[in-house]
Amino acid sequence: MYNKIAMFDTKPYDETSFKKANAAYNFDITYLEPRLTKETALLAKNHPVLCLFVHDGVDAELANILADQKVELLALRSNGYNHIDLAATKGRMKIVRVPRYSPYAVAEYTVSLLLCLNRKIHLAYWRTRENNFSLVGLQGFDMHGKTVGVVGSGQIGTIVIRLLSAFGMRVLVYDRSKNEALAAETKCIFTDFDTLCKESDIITLHCPLLPETQYMINKDSIHKMKDGVILINTSRGGLIQTHDLIDALKAKKVGGAGLDVYEEEDRFFFKDLSFSFIDDDTLARLMTFPNVLVSAHQAFFTQEAMQDIAKTTLENIKCFFENKPLQNEVT
Repeated sequence: MYNKIAMFDTKPYDETSFKKANAAYNFDITYLEPRLTKETALLAKNHPVLCLFVHDGVDAELANILADQKVELLALRSNGYNHIDLAATKGRMKIVRVPRYSPYAVAEYTVSLLLCLNRKIHLAYWRTRENNFSLVGLQGFDMHGKTVGVVGSGQIGTIVIRLLSAFGMRVLVYDRSKNEALAAETKCIFTDFDTLCKESDIITLHCPLLPETQYMINKDSIHKMKDGVILINTSRGGLIQTHDLIDALKAKKVGGAGLDVYEEEDRFFFKDLSFSFIDDDTLARLMTFPNVLVSAHQAFFTQEAMQDIAKTTLENIKCFFENKPLQNEVT
């Protein structure tokens, strides 16, 4: 029993990457398709370790159920942990995460999303498939010489800053701490959030979802922005007040939005709903705008990132089984 792991919300690509990585560990992993909920928690019985993804939320009630089933470790195969009630799990089960997994994956996707949105490649693709080769409505702008605001200068934000600096852009950065070496290397300018909002042609978000960052993009901060500003979010959906974004899109205050995350995404993302319909009026409204690109939380999704996630997750579990210090523990 003490080698058993239950992996929830398992997709075919998860199973492929973990089976490959597990050849070096030989853990007994049960791959489960359902997400972890109160109803599916029984599947965790006799598994001291649960491997969870970003939509496997653990609240106080579910923490009680898992504690009764003697679950000892929640191994998150993600960086973020805002889906876990830390107060409810404290002292009852340990939590580990994957703090690093190819930050290039998310950073490169961020720039790809921006380029696609600006140059309207998504619209051009569908036009030419219908033999429409008109350029009307497809005009973008040179990124060279424009000002981009990067919120967060962690691993991903740092790479984004380097990539956008290479385009010849003026880069403003908002972070709680100033990275002097990065500023010297890239000539980026650390500033306050208000200044970033007022001066940026493009704003891209790369910070965690915390009480102080929730809805940081709202009607007040949008009001301070330039007309036609482009917003990119590959971090967490809760950073943006979506209703305020929609109002700003309708008013043409926001010129475009590239969203790889959405606050209520756990109801839709990572699922095939092509034979159904979207019963979320807010998400459905967002997807009606031609200047909004929504993707399903795929920025992390590269071969390298999946390999990193599997290896780090299994190494976290190995340290737990062997009673070694948990370097990636969430405390």
